[in-house]
Parts: sequence; C-alpha cells; structure tokens
Amino acid sequence: MSTDTTTPAKTTPAPRTNLGRLLTAAGGLATAGSTMLAWTWTAAFPGNLTINGYPGGLQIFTLIAGLATTLLTLASYDLKGLRWLVPTGATQAIRLAALGAFATTWFTVIAISVDLGGLVNLEPGGYIAAAASAIPAAASFLIPDDTRLAKRPQKLSPWLEILLIVVAFALALQVITYGIDIDDEESQEFIGYLITVGFGTAALHKAGLVARLSALTHTNRAATAAAAFAAAAAFPFTQSDDQYLQLGVSILIFATVALGLNVVVGLAGLLDLGYVAFLGVGAYTAALVSGSTASTLGVEFPFWAAVIAGALAALIFGVVIGAPTLRLRGDYLAIVTLGFGEIFRIVVNNLDGNSGPSLTNGPNGIPNIPDLVIFGYDFGETHTIGGFELGTFANYYLLMLLFTVLVVMVFSRAGNSRIGRAWVAIREDETAATAMGINGFRLKLIAFALGATLAGVAGTVWAHTQATVVPEQYVFTGPVAPNSAFLLAAVILGGMGTISGPLMGAALLFLIPEKLTFLQDYQLLAFGIALILLMRFRPEGLIPNRRQQLEYHETDQLDVPTKGLDDAAVGVTKAEA
Repeated sequence: MSTDTTTPAKTTPAPRTNLGRLLTAAGGLATAGSTMLAWTWTAAFPGNLTINGYPGGLQIFTLIAGLATTLLTLASYDLKGLRWLVPTGATQAIRLAALGAFATTWFTVIAISVDLGGLVNLEPGGYIAAAASAIPAAASFLIPDDTRLAKRPQKLSPWLEILLIVVAFALALQVITYGIDIDDEESQEFIGYLITVGFGTAALHKAGLVARLSALTHTNRAATAAAAFAAAAAFPFTQSDDQYLQLGVSILIFATVALGLNVVVGLAGLLDLGYVAFLGVGAYTAALVSGSTASTLGVEFPFWAAVIAGALAALIFGVVIGAPTLRLRGDYLAIVTLGFGEIFRIVVNNLDGNSGPSLTNGPNGIPNIPDLVIFGYDFGETHTIGGFELGTFANYYLLMLLFTVLVVMVFSRAGNSRIGRAWVAIREDETAATAMGINGFRLKLIAFALGATLAGVAGTVWAHTQATVVPEQYVFTGPVAPNSAFLLAAVILGGMGTISGPLMGAALLFLIPEKLTFLQDYQLLAFGIALILLMRFRPEGLIPNRRQQLEYHETDQLDVPTKGLDDAAVGVTKAEA
C-alpha cells in the first residue's frame, strides 16, 4: 500500500480577495477624484462646493479619506516602500478609512439637501461622490483579515527617529489648528472634521502606526518633550483671531487643572467631585491680592507673590478638607468632597458684608483684575516678536504654557517617586498596601494637598485671563467649563495615571462643546452619547497607561495577538519584550 507523499498545492488567494482590493483602491481614487467636481450650484452652503477642479470645505475631508483608503490598500499588497504603513495589518485600517470617506461624503450630500431644500440642489458631482464613496466602503469587507503580531521595527538612525517625531507633532499641530479655525457658524464642516479625524485616528491605531510612534517617543523622551513644547508654542503664531487664542488659553488652564486632579484620581485613586473649588481658591486669592479696584484687602502683590499666595491658600484648603475626610473610601469620599465643593461656592457667595464678612463681594464677585506685568512686560498690550504680533491672549497663552510644563514636570516626578508608587499601590488595593506598611492616610493627604496646590497655581492665571471671578464659575456641573464633572471626565476619558491623557481629554472636552453650540438644548445629549460610545469602545481612555493596558488585556503569551483597538500598542510592547 503506497502512501501519497506529494506536496500539497499552494493555496491561492480567493478570487474575491484580489477583486476586493482592486475595487477598494479604485473606489478610493474615484472618491478623491470626485472632489474636483462641483457638488452644488450655490455658494450658500459653507465651503463653496461649486468650483470645478478645486476642492473646498467638506470636500477636503473626502479627498484626504479617499487618498488614505487607496494608499492603505496599496500597502496591503506588501509593496516595497509602503509596508511600514501597516505593521500590524492593513485590512481593518482600510475598512475604517473607507467608512470614514463614505460617512463624510454622505453627510455632506445629506447636509446640502437638508440645508438648501432638496436633492435638486445637488450637482452631478455630488451624486458621483456618493456613489464612488460607497464602492470602497463595501469592497473593503471582501478583503480577508490580515491582522498580525507587530514585528520588531527596523532600527533607525537617531536623527531620523527625531525627524519622524518632529513631523508627527507638526502634522498634529496642523490638524488641531484646522479644527479650531473652523468658523463656529460652519457647523457642518466641523462635524465632517470630527468624522474624518475619528475614523482616521482609528485607522492609524489599527494599522499600528500609533504604536510605532509611541515606541519612538518612549525611546526619545527628550526630543519628544522638545517637539511637543515647540508645537504648542507655535500655536499663537498660527492664529490671527483672538477668539481662538482665548480658547487656547482656556484649554491650557483646563488641562493643567485636570493634571492636578489626575494626581488625586489617577495616581491615588481618590474620587474627588469638588476639585474645581481648589481652582476657585487660587483664583479668588489672586484676585484679592493683585490690586483689583474691587478687592476688599486693598493690596497689590507682584505676580510671583500672588502665585505663591494662591498655591498656599489652595494647599491649606486641601489639607483642611482632606484631614477629616480621607479616612473615608469610595462613594462616601465622593459625596463628602462634592459637599465641600458646594460649601466653597456658597461661602464665597455670602461673604458680601450682609450675610457674612465683607471679603468676596458675594454674587458680584471681584471684577477689574489688572493685567499681569512681569519684568516690565505688560500682558495686556500687543508686542511684536520676530515680526509676529502677540496680543493679550497670545501673551497669556505662552505664560500658561510654561505653567503647564511646570505641572507636567511635577506630575512626572511625583508619579515616578517612591510616594508615587505608593499612591498606585493604594489605588489598586488600599488594604494590601496598608498591610505592606504604607501609611495610607498620610499619603492620600499628600496627594490631596499636591493636587489642590496645582489647581491653585492654575487659578491665579485663570483670574487674570478672565479679569473677574464670580461664584457661578465654580460649580460641580454646568454648560460652561471648567467644572468638577468636566475635569473628572477629562481625566477618566483621557487616560488615568498618564500625562498626555488628561491633556488630550481636557482639550477635546473644552473644544468640542465650544464648536457644538449650534445644537443648543441638545448639546449635552450629544455630549453624553459621545462619552458613552467612547467608554464602550475605549474603556482605558484615549491614551491609556501602558501597564494598565497590558493588565486590561491579560495577555501573557507573546505569540497571541490581542483583539480590539489596542492591537498595535500591545503588539509593539510584546515585540520589545
């Protein structure tokens, strides 16, 4: 009896595989090409989509998404020079890019029809774009899944790694600046921007590029910090409208306070629902000692002294609150801190000379806070530096950027210290940490005091940028940020225990509501839905802590790829191991 020992024939890809890739690549090109046609006949729709041969408004997002779909599809053929685009597989990234192009295009077509009163307002280019974008969106699902474990990236020269980091931050600055510069009245364009950025970011995650960049930044920390600071410092030089510079100042203040809260919530695991009160303590202290005409103290400290006074006042307030309450845990601590936050607002509202001592002018607050003057540099005047004019908010933006860097350094040093590791132990299991000899109460009080101090420092700048402080600014929740609920959401959704997470979360939570004012009464509903979706698909936060991320996936074998949006990050970490 003979045994057949012939080698099995090599399996060839299914015919629909090649067809799917071909249709996806061609559909992506057709989608991008459709942006060169007029989509409507009237310029009444934002962006002027009436020009042939030149994309405008929402067409730019369709063009980018269409080209990205084609490029990723070509990379799936393992073409030399394009393999680096998809280190963990191309299929899922292609699908997300194609769906992004489809969603943006169809949103634009529907918006034109609704805003202008019917399909009759569409030019043939609009119909072509709608049909073309549907082709790659459907054909991408004919491509089989090629998700793979990321291989160890090829070692690059140090200068090339630094160059890639600089390019990445420059592109990020361009994307953020574009979104901020979108006119508030052009709500359709901002929604299209969010759709494209959302799908694009998800595609980059699935392709593994975000993880590769994360590995580069982890290796070149000094260069990453310098590039991030340079990109942030360049922002005011790219803006000509004070409205957006004011928004940038508010985002930095909000982000700095969120980092302070991250010490309490992210490192020590203490749920503080009244944290905005510490911002108020710093702001009121600075307002009282900075020479305001409405100040009841009648003193004028230099700025450095006002900062120290605000930080010390917030520190004392934090110790006074924390000493009697930090023996509580969980929900009980959250309820008590919420109560203290409300007590602060009620107290400053009643220190008007009638209900209590005359100190804060009650509901009228403290207006007419003068602009800062540091070493003769008046922040309220316009200055010319290198040919660029820096107005009031540009001056305050650069000042607040320095404070943000200071807070980042404090958070980083504290988190990597013995005390920081003890905070993490308390966060994970306070009973076990206590059994190992950690003084839980003392360390929690230090975390509470440090977080309060950082918020007080931010509050001193906040008072000067707003030129007035009133009790209504410091509430638990409300339509205007910052408030305690928004600060807590920024920390949790951005990524607890990280530095970049709260910064990203604060920027998004401050920027998006500002751009969604057209929803009016439905703004908080849309915001809540977005938070639910984010927590469903990204439970660790936008930028999760690397150690917590690996624990979350619970993968111990190096040869088992992990599913979900974090495939790339886990794969690179395994490869490094």
